[in-house]
Amino acid sequence: MSDLPYDMWEPVIGLEIHAQLNTKSKIYSPAPNRFGDEPNVNISAVCTGQPGALPVLNKEAVRKAIQFGLAIGAKISTISTFDRKSYFYPDSPRNFQITQFENPLLIGGEVRSNGKSFKVNRAHIEDDAGMLKHFSTFAGVDYNRAGAPLIEIVSEACMHSPKDASAYAAAVRAILLYLDACDGNMEEGSLRMDANISVRPKGEKGLRPRIEIKNMNSFTFLEMAITSEVSRQIKLYLNNPHKDPLELIPPGTYRWDPEAKQAVLMRKKESADDYRYFPEPDLPPLILTDAYIDEIRATLPELPHDRYKRYISDLGLSEYSAEVLINEKFLSDYFEESLKLCKNARLLCNWITVEFAGRLKDTGKTLVDAGIMPTHVAKLVQLIDDNKITGRIAKSVADDMMANPGLDPEIIVAKNPDYLPLDDYSSIEPIVDQVIADNPQSVADFKAGRDKAFAFLVGSVMKLTRGKASPQVVNDLLRKKLG
Repeated sequence: MSDLPYDMWEPVIGLEIHAQLNTKSKIYSPAPNRFGDEPNVNISAVCTGQPGALPVLNKEAVRKAIQFGLAIGAKISTISTFDRKSYFYPDSPRNFQITQFENPLLIGGEVRSNGKSFKVNRAHIEDDAGMLKHFSTFAGVDYNRAGAPLIEIVSEACMHSPKDASAYAAAVRAILLYLDACDGNMEEGSLRMDANISVRPKGEKGLRPRIEIKNMNSFTFLEMAITSEVSRQIKLYLNNPHKDPLELIPPGTYRWDPEAKQAVLMRKKESADDYRYFPEPDLPPLILTDAYIDEIRATLPELPHDRYKRYISDLGLSEYSAEVLINEKFLSDYFEESLKLCKNARLLCNWITVEFAGRLKDTGKTLVDAGIMPTHVAKLVQLIDDNKITGRIAKSVADDMMANPGLDPEIIVAKNPDYLPLDDYSSIEPIVDQVIADNPQSVADFKAGRDKAFAFLVGSVMKLTRGKASPQVVNDLLRKKLG
């Protein structure tokens, strides 16, 4: 985004996030709520829109939505209602969606990420549509997803960069994961994002015309789409300074084409009147008691932002490292399990999020998928922390762990003589003497007060010992001999 004139223009972004709640059955019917089955097997009279079929609200979907509301500090409506949103599309067999338009379940709230706070306008529960599947000579409809429970989370127009938008979306996903309300699998469509995007001159308070880019299932695509659209709108304003903004940017609904790397218009923007909202006659108002809400509040787990603050204040992690851990619950849980055996949190975090993550990058696997146990990573880091192996040897041990998942690093070290550290002063001293003799300029630089020269000498000794020498012993000998 650095090529855009941000000193003159400001993006204004709001997100609508649709998260599929991971209940056993659908929101208004007893049909299974399950991904990956054969087409059109998880269906019922309700989710296929059969005449006379009546919806019955799923209590667990309501509970999970309330959990999310409590997690973000939203107001939980003790009385909320359902509405019909009418539209025709082949994957919507009833030709309407049952949603909450007038009186949503959740109002307000905020989501914190990267040191910023993002406001939520509202969130409500509704049912999902089916899926269109296109083949070479025909198209079909799979109604397995029709009626799956959704929570739609609508932010305020409070984001002003693609990074802000993806950080907010990642934080929402993390909260849902910690609550076990949604599996967060974006490739399977469990979490999808619509971005509403406009730009305005810096200092201007009102909102200009916006467009909506729908159904993005990747934070990367979200950032790319926003970047592209912001650039397009700024260029339109710069090239047509006297035109009416509505003529330049007529509101519309777009999709993101990742291959062409541009937004493609699907249809002109509808208004609420186009959907002909009216009260759902087959569902009564949802009435909640304060006692029921308090009961759910008491079951909330430690949430991502609370864990983030604990990682920084109690464990001394950097803000970046804490953010990397908490945004993926499985990674944070893995770290928590490893911490039971290893107390050097910063070194442990580095090995989990950098060393092993780098080794796994091209495999598409996680540490759990690779079969490497948290206790084994903890033991590896503890071996380093106790000066039983050097960092360089630890990298080789990690390679062995990757090649033989399930092997204990302590056993790997014990069975390989090359991994045993060299900590005998009498064995290391001749090598230190050799390095000092071979590098008179570095010795002179160190004595002149240049600390980098000392690091170079240490590195030279470590290189000659193939990383086996104890760093503490090398430091002691060098400082003694260099006065």
